[in-house]
Amino acid sequence: MSIANADGEFKKKESSFRDFISKEKGAKFLAEPNRYHLYVSYACPWAHRTLITRVLKGLTGIISVSVVHWLMDDKGWKFPTAEDPCEGATPDHLYGFDRLQKIYTKADPDYSGRISVPVLWDKKLETIVSNESSEILRMLNSEFNDFIDPKYAKIELYPEPLREEIEGLHSWILPTVNSGVYKAGFATKQEPYEKEVTQLFKSLDRIEKILADKHAKGEDFLVANTLTEADVRLYTTIIRFDPIYVQHFKCNLGMIRFNYPHIHKWVRNLYWNHDAFKSTTNFDHIKFHYSKSHPNVNPFGITPLGPIPHILPLD
Repeated sequence: MSIANADGEFKKKESSFRDFISKEKGAKFLAEPNRYHLYVSYACPWAHRTLITRVLKGLTGIISVSVVHWLMDDKGWKFPTAEDPCEGATPDHLYGFDRLQKIYTKADPDYSGRISVPVLWDKKLETIVSNESSEILRMLNSEFNDFIDPKYAKIELYPEPLREEIEGLHSWILPTVNSGVYKAGFATKQEPYEKEVTQLFKSLDRIEKILADKHAKGEDFLVANTLTEADVRLYTTIIRFDPIYVQHFKCNLGMIRFNYPHIHKWVRNLYWNHDAFKSTTNFDHIKFHYSKSHPNVNPFGITPLGPIPHILPLD
């Protein structure tokens, strides 16, 4: 299976379903409790950001979830079975399908695109609202506030006064860090690999400087002194960095725990002090998925034991 182009470069494909849930009356996808369902993988950083937001916003009681098996084989994502169990995964709670592909073809019988997570499903219209994680994150942040406890409704991950700064961070963190680890790891030629891994670590150096300045002022987050989607979106890459990206994707010019003290402090703060991050981080799914689902990268499917522990305690 080739996932790079002729020049050896990995290119992430665009999401196919891009509708939006709205609280505005008359919307096709109206915000309602218990109408929507998330299909996710604990292994996938793009799906992980929606899981974190679901917990942060107190939506666990009104948006249900199905979790796929950590193994993505040549037929794509699958659900666990009695013959192939998977701790932490669930059946397809809505239809009992064995493959996530069947959710896509239920939404569109002619669908032939990429089968990805997350998927935000409308139980009422029986179709996919969106499979674009950044947009799902924003729907969960803003459109269900009328149905949740006020303490969750007041949490704002994309505050109007900070949007320009948040978007500024996304403009370079997304292509060089969130996608950068994949560009390095799935490169099939030396030159694109070296280009991408070098840019990745330049961006990590840049983030380290931002967080050093924040910590010097007694602040814990990337933007202002408040938890925003910028933290959520970066966290899902950084929490995977030492356990998997360093070795599996050859992102080994440094490690977070040894070479980036301020990023290390930031990621540990989120993990240990904010349950939405810790409770949705499944290191077994992460390590098993990457090491056993990419035979072109790791043909023998051997899962490295280290680093131990997956994440260090706070000082």
